[in-house]
Amino acid sequence: MSPDGFLDRNELESVDAPAIRARDPYPWKGFEGLLTDGAYDELQRTLPGVELFQQVVGKRRRYGQESHDRYVLDYRSGLDVSSAWHRFVAELMQGPYRDKVAELLGRDDFFVTAHWHYTPRGCSVSPHCDATWKLGSHIFYFNDAAEWRPQWGGATLVLDDGGGLSYSTAPQFEDFCASESVPPIGNRSLLFLRTDHSWHGVAPLACPEGMFRKVFIIEYRLDRLRERFRARTGI
Repeated sequence: MSPDGFLDRNELESVDAPAIRARDPYPWKGFEGLLTDGAYDELQRTLPGVELFQQVVGKRRRYGQESHDRYVLDYRSGLDVSSAWHRFVAELMQGPYRDKVAELLGRDDFFVTAHWHYTPRGCSVSPHCDATWKLGSHIFYFNDAAEWRPQWGGATLVLDDGGGLSYSTAPQFEDFCASESVPPIGNRSLLFLRTDHSWHGVAPLACPEGMFRKVFIIEYRLDRLRERFRARTGI
């Protein structure tokens, strides 16, 4: 890992915030190599074990959307994981990364939360827009090319509804007029801002039993919700 941190500063500084904000169908950017090679390797090697996770199955979603079945682990400062993960989160909460996110959002009144999702065979992420209290998210992928095959799926689909769907509905993948795919393999990540048309999802996984799609997700939430979040989660 670079002594300067986990993120490649040149890659981060090259982010064109106005261009991303103007992008259709909503603001998003896929990165390849935002983490330094050493940082990615260390984080991938020290991913937390699934025994720390809570299995979430059949959880009711709003608007009749299908359940997002997976294993979930919320980040908190005292969590018993590698110190590399704590240092990584600290870097995301301040300094150049936070400054760039504030530029993208056009505001600085937000706080950061994070969690890991491990998704097993047959499960999917049905098309949805995130809740209105989220300003945006950044998904870091941690399936190494040596262990994950492209034919197993796991890509995040950036979906284009042509501006015609309400976020309070439950469409299927075939209801969208276009999509772009962000692969889940290697040192890649996807950052996007929440809008009423920021539809995204993941098709059902075809990986072998015992394998998981592994992601670490950063979320940007309004400061005014910070105490409510802490009261609900204890984090």
